[in-house]
Amino acid sequence: MKDKKIYTYWFTLPALFIFSIFFLIPMITSVFFSMTVWNLKDFKFVGFQNFIQFFTERSLRIGIKNTLIYAFLTSGAKTILAYGIAILLSGKLKTKNFLRAVVFFPNLISTIAVGITFAAMMHPTKGLFNTVLQAMHLPTINWLGNADTAILSIVLTDIWKGTGVGVIIFLAGILAVDKAYYEAADIDGAGVFQKIRYVTTPLVRPSLNTVIILSLIGGMRSFDLVWSMTKGGPGYATDVVASIVYKQYAAGYYGLSTAGNVILFLLIVIFVFPLRSYLLKKEEY
Repeated sequence: MKDKKIYTYWFTLPALFIFSIFFLIPMITSVFFSMTVWNLKDFKFVGFQNFIQFFTERSLRIGIKNTLIYAFLTSGAKTILAYGIAILLSGKLKTKNFLRAVVFFPNLISTIAVGITFAAMMHPTKGLFNTVLQAMHLPTINWLGNADTAILSIVLTDIWKGTGVGVIIFLAGILAVDKAYYEAADIDGAGVFQKIRYVTTPLVRPSLNTVIILSLIGGMRSFDLVWSMTKGGPGYATDVVASIVYKQYAAGYYGLSTAGNVILFLLIVIFVFPLRSYLLKKEEY
C-alpha cells in the first residue's frame, strides 16, 4: 500500500514542478517586490507603502472601482444575452447555423482591432453612431470623451465582442439535454417559458456557472479593449487596474505597478472564489 502511494506521488511531481516554476514562485516573488521600490539593479523594502498609495491616490483608486463596475456589468449582460440567444438558436430556425456563425464572428476579430474600429465609430463628429443620430434628428453623444459615458461605451463594445463565447457554451449545454424531458413537459401541458424555467435552466446550470465565472474573470483582467479605445481617459475615467499597472510600469514605478498586479489577483480571489463556491452549491440541488 505504501509503495502504491509513493508511485502515485511520482506522477504528481512533474505537474508540481511546472506549477511551482510558472505560478507559485512568480506569485511569491511578485508579493515580495510589491512591498519594495525596485528597478533592474536593486530594491528598497517599503512594506505596505505601495498598497497604501494605491488606495489613497484617486488616480490609482479609481481603477479598482472601474474594474469592478466593468467586470460585473459585462459578466451580467453577457450571461443574460448569451442565454437568450442560445435558446433562440437551439430552436427550429431555418437560418440558425448561419446565425450561430454571425454571433460567434466577433470573437475571431482581434480585440485591438475591435477597439480601434469602435473608437472610430464613436468619434464625436465623424463617427458612424453620431452620424446616424444626426440623421434621425436626435442629440449626439460624446461616447468616449465624456467621463459619464466613456466606461459604459467600452462595456457595450465588450458585450458585443464577447457574448458569442457564452452562446456557444450555452448551446452545447442546451443541445445535450435529453429530449425526453421536453416530451414529458409537453404531456404535462407546459408552455415555452415554463420549459425554459423548469427544464432548460436547471439542466444547463453547469454551463451557466461556466459563463458567469469566465466572463467575470475576463472582465477583471480586461486591458486591451480599454487601452485601444481610450487609454484610460478622459482623465482617469476609464482606467482599470490593468491599465494603471501598465502606465506605472511604463513610468518606471515598478514596485507600485507590481502592487497593482497583486491587488488585481486579490480582487479575483475575493470575488470569484466565493461566487464559484456558491454557484457549485446551487448546481448540486
